[in-house]
Amino acid sequence: MKSPRFIISGGGTGGHIFPAIAIADEIKHRIPNAEFLFIGSEDKMEMEKVPQVGYNIEGLWISGISRSSVLSNFKFPLKVISSILKSRKIIKSFKPDAAIGTGGYASGPALYVAANANIPTFIQEQNSFPGITNRKLAAKARGIFVAYEGMEKYFPKDKLYITGNPVRKSLFANKISQEQAKIELGLNPLKLVILSIGGSLGSRTINNFWKENSKIIANNEVQIIWQTGKSDYSDIITHNSLKHNNIFISEFIKNMSIAYAAADIIISRAGAIAISELTLAGKPTILIPFPYAAEDHQTKNAQQLVNSKAAKMIKDSEISQKLLNEIQHLCNDKKEREFLAKNILSLAKPNATEQIVTHIINELKF
Repeated sequence: MKSPRFIISGGGTGGHIFPAIAIADEIKHRIPNAEFLFIGSEDKMEMEKVPQVGYNIEGLWISGISRSSVLSNFKFPLKVISSILKSRKIIKSFKPDAAIGTGGYASGPALYVAANANIPTFIQEQNSFPGITNRKLAAKARGIFVAYEGMEKYFPKDKLYITGNPVRKSLFANKISQEQAKIELGLNPLKLVILSIGGSLGSRTINNFWKENSKIIANNEVQIIWQTGKSDYSDIITHNSLKHNNIFISEFIKNMSIAYAAADIIISRAGAIAISELTLAGKPTILIPFPYAAEDHQTKNAQQLVNSKAAKMIKDSEISQKLLNEIQHLCNDKKEREFLAKNILSLAKPNATEQIVTHIINELKF
């Protein structure tokens, strides 16, 4: 049997890259002789992240429409033409048996070319409101894997599979107790822990909130694990006013598995992959959607959990007015914390990657 070949395209953000890698890893686990070639945007983070885990990648000259620079948009048609031509060259040379797209600018040209070459294509859509690229690609896709109910509004119903989003297996493979996690992080196991995560770059508004309010929470004997992100870390860490035995400041949390386990309450942005991880963590959560996400999809993601009484949501613009009260309420109400934890855990889909790959392999009859 010849080695099956897969084009996998997705990138721009970790929310597109890490599902793509997870799918490739699972296919390789099932079909060890499978060959892979990733297609990304040449100036985006996938060009670094994908080779780091051992896969080859080709870059396209492609980006989205700019909201801030009208002049840069004049190049957009040229970028699309260039990316389609390069995708044709890549696909003609690599001869894939299937192409899988997880979103991001590069997946549009790559899957468009593959579909028009009669190569089976598959889409993995992370958000509750899909981007225009995936909506356009859906007509020729053989399977569309989604994380939310009601996606037939955007995609052909007969192609839809509700699988959930692929997440990093390492996060939840070997769970430890909350007490053990707190001890491993050097925390007091008898005190509540708030985990605040604003993404790898951080959230300016969440960071500003903690600058003003972290000591109020910490003085009430609640511990705070505060991931600042890269942008604000150097400034925050120099503030003597933020030094407190109950405040633990980090630019980036490397071992999220232990951080999730230690948390009693989580404050997070509402990216699709973040939410998928949070459902598996099963902790009471306050979601603060990033208001400038494309088509405000983070608010739509968060609203799905709110509708299921599985999380609280506060608008980014209302952090200074509402977040402190919500945190204090949850710290003081154990029954509410248990209620939210139970409901968010009920939404978890721990076998998403396996289900996606099973559908792909069955469709291709490998």
